Amino acid sequence: MAVITISREMGTGAYYIACEVAKRLKFKLVDGECISACASKYGLSPEMLTMVDEKPPSYITAEDRKRAAALNTIELILLDFARKGNVILCGRGGQDLLKACGNVLRLRFINDFEERVERFAEREWIDPDLARSMIRRSDHQRGGFIHFYFDRAWNDPLSYDMTFNTSRLSPDSIVESIVAAARDPLLKEAEKNAIELIDNTILTKKIETALLNSADIDYRPFKIKIKKGTIFLSGYIESDDEKQRALKIVKSVKGVKGVEEDIQIINYKAYKDKN
Repeated sequence: MAVITISREMGTGAYYIACEVAKRLKFKLVDGECISACASKYGLSPEMLTMVDEKPPSYITAEDRKRAAALNTIELILLDFARKGNVILCGRGGQDLLKACGNVLRLRFINDFEERVERFAEREWIDPDLARSMIRRSDHQRGGFIHFYFDRAWNDPLSYDMTFNTSRLSPDSIVESIVAAARDPLLKEAEKNAIELIDNTILTKKIETALLNSADIDYRPFKIKIKKGTIFLSGYIESDDEKQRALKIVKSVKGVKGVEEDIQIINYKAYKDKN
């Protein structure tokens, strides 16, 4: 059940390479089109998908929390595919989402900025100045998404197993390198522990999504740990009433066998009024 994740700058040609690797390995490519096709099954509308996909979330207002829940839903789609194995996850923080799994080959694609502009302008038949603006915006958006959601620099080299500069290497040689790396025995050996790790991540995301979607609590993210179906919660909430409602929501999520908590009650509104 090997998994390949791809982090790419716009205009690097990474998508073509991903398609070729998928053909060679007979892997499923999970890209934007694939996620769009699956979204309705997860209760995610096309409009919300466009609004939140690879964009930094926020948790302040009820609408913000709906968007954060939608981001979690996209992650659940990725995780369900990852659990089946033999997939390539394109973008959306897949390498961070599956950080604990040793059966994941994490790839990054880079290229000279102006070469990316030229490539993208030719591919889309647009003015180079427009292409330049779109690529800058894409870089800031994707980098901001990773920084905000996973608390790391997008270009951190230690977050990837292999980085390819597509201005220096041909697509064919890159494909060959990836195919060889994907067959490394160490990745195969790590598969035995991956299912439990992915299942725990899926359950965590389902709990977070249920809490974010609730109109009954002013939810701020809890710290969630899972051990054999028992959920360990810690964090802060505004009242005991909200705390009990939050615990009820968590207990109702399928797969939760028990809940232990260390949730502190802090009245944010009263504190704000005093200051």
